[in-house]
Amino acid sequence: MIPQTRATLATTKDNPWQPPHVVAADAARRVAQGIVDTIREPLLVLDRDLRVVAASRAFCSTFMLDIDEILGEPLYELGDGEWNIPQLRLLLGQIIPEQGAMENYEVQHEFQSIGRRTMLLNAREVFYEGGSPANIFLSIEDVTGKRVLEGENAALLRLKDTLLDEIYHRVGNSLQIIASIISMKARKVGSDEARRHLEDTRDRVISIAAVQKYLHTSAVGGIVTLIPYLSMLCAAISRSMISDEQAISIEVRGEGGNADRRKAESLGLIVTELVINSLKHAFNDAAEGGLIVVTCDAVETEWTLSVSDNGNGTRKPAIIADGGLGTGIVSALASQLNALVVTVSGPEGTTVSIAHHAVRAGLD
Repeated sequence: MIPQTRATLATTKDNPWQPPHVVAADAARRVAQGIVDTIREPLLVLDRDLRVVAASRAFCSTFMLDIDEILGEPLYELGDGEWNIPQLRLLLGQIIPEQGAMENYEVQHEFQSIGRRTMLLNAREVFYEGGSPANIFLSIEDVTGKRVLEGENAALLRLKDTLLDEIYHRVGNSLQIIASIISMKARKVGSDEARRHLEDTRDRVISIAAVQKYLHTSAVGGIVTLIPYLSMLCAAISRSMISDEQAISIEVRGEGGNADRRKAESLGLIVTELVINSLKHAFNDAAEGGLIVVTCDAVETEWTLSVSDNGNGTRKPAIIADGGLGTGIVSALASQLNALVVTVSGPEGTTVSIAHHAVRAGLD
């Protein structure tokens, strides 16, 4: 049975000859009680001596107290002294007198009847006209269940991160093994065309392995900072594909901003495809001063990614070859990003730009 709240003193209606200060005090109590009766959350109204003037039904039912036993009692003596909580004393004895109010003050306490509880305390000192004594309104939100769920969710997120780490590690190792097997097969085949296709397949497996590895290590909270991410990716490509005899370097420039994992993965695959394409086709074997520049810039929702090389080797770049595999990969990824691909090629090299513009995105 839910305890009922009741006024602590008789109203002045039955005794119209009460002194004015008694009438004012009684009116203040009735106002407080009227407010308390409408509140569903645990709420106490205290006088300046921190005695209970009124208590909501929710307070009594939540903390298993009888309204008849707590009215007029000092707060710190409620429940056989259970409410003598040091943090609560600090709130009511220091913060309220100095500031007049306090919001979302979290307190944990062990109650004999209901166990450990986490509570959010909100308190405010209320003054009345006519010089009536002020009251302190103390609301108590029981957030024990909420905090338990938050803890469980945090534990699940940590478990998920651990499992993802393991999956990324295993996938990376598996891709490296696959690339090694393809390399061995390529060395054994007699056909130059078959060897070339196997080597292309190996390069793309390596590129996917590099993307997933550096995407995982760069992401924090699902957000990837693009310039460091692309820099690590290009460094990995450089180590795996540029020999000591080749004087070719890769630079990453721009202010790329941040992207979610899905977008970063697509951009990383595009860069990998274009950079590998330049390394394979843009430069002669004896090229000196070869340079590949990856540039990524973003302004709000608009961004541009470009890969340029200064190569002048005899070649027909795969990215601009009709129906080439590189064309299909880059075009498909750009389409997923709602972006346009533009290629410019000449004696001084080739530049492939992928641009996303808000106007175009709104039309698509």
